[in-house]
Order: sequence, then structure tokens, then C-alpha cells
Amino acid sequence: MLGLLGFYDELDTPSGQPNGSIRDAVRSVGEPDEADLVAYLDAGHVLIEVMEAGRDVIIGSTHRHSPGCSSLVTDGTWLWRQDFPHYVETHHVSLPGAFIEHVRSLNYRMLPTIAVAQFTPHYDETMPLVGWASAVPWRSTAATLVPEPRAVTSKAQFDAAMMAHDQNRPQGNWGKRRKPRKA
Repeated sequence: MLGLLGFYDELDTPSGQPNGSIRDAVRSVGEPDEADLVAYLDAGHVLIEVMEAGRDVIIGSTHRHSPGCSSLVTDGTWLWRQDFPHYVETHHVSLPGAFIEHVRSLNYRMLPTIAVAQFTPHYDETMPLVGWASAVPWRSTAATLVPEPRAVTSKAQFDAAMMAHDQNRPQGNWGKRRKPRKA
């Protein structure tokens, strides 16, 4: 089975997710090498893309991983939601020691390929645990998977873009409801 990261109750409709409540995982400070761990998570291979948008379940704001937030990402050993790096860098959610050791042993470098024969059985037994029991069993005729590189916006880039967006927004009370017109 793949190790599971970031499958919290608040991030999915059915409660009882494998990682419990995200509020229990929030810490005031992260690992000393948190930026490297986040970069590793950002470099993961997208396994299943989901077209949706979500907000930070703790503070309610949009974030750099809001688009496609529940897409599934892997390194072949661990499985996480695409928005998990956001929670690590913003709320310093705790990471399993085995994951930290795994990433450090790889010098924070994502492996460029995944061996299909080793990965497929783990995928099949893991998917029901994260609420994807109805997912079509994943199969590939290739011996190894070479995921396509993907661009990931950094937190600094996202924050700068949001600040520029807010500065260019017209002033006014856009949230105020208007009275309906009389016919």
C-alpha cells in the first residue's frame, strides 16, 4: 500500500479519512527543511487530475493549489492530494517520520520514473482507502512511467499575483446586495 499524506476529514465529504482532522496536524513551526519538503511534494507526479477549485479549509482563502486541489499526486511510494504542499508550507502540518526520512534519503529529488510492476498493486489497494473505490483500476503496458513535467506556481509568485489583482480591482462595495428592480 502507498503511504498516505494529507487525506484529512475536512478535505472530503465522508469523514474518517486516513489522516484524521487537519486541525490536529497543524503546528506553529515546520521542519527545518520544510521548504525542501514542499518542493519535493510540488514535484510529485500527477496520477489523477480533478477539475475543481477549493479553498484552504482552515482560513477559507484561495491558494496556489486551489485549482485541481484534490488531484492525486505520487512519487511511487507515497500518495497525496495536490493541495497538500499548501498545508505543509502555510500551516506546517506534521509529516510522518517515514516520509521525511524517505525524502531526505533521496536528497529531496523526485525520481523521474515509476516502475509499473511495483506500483500497480499498491495503487489498487490504496485507492479505496482515500474514497476512490469506484476508480477504474489503473493499468499501463509500459514497464516504467515517465510522468510529464508540470509547472507549479510558488507561494511567493501566487501571493504577488493576488496582490497585483487586488490592486487593479475597482474600488467600491461590490459585495453589497442591490435592491431588485421594480417591474
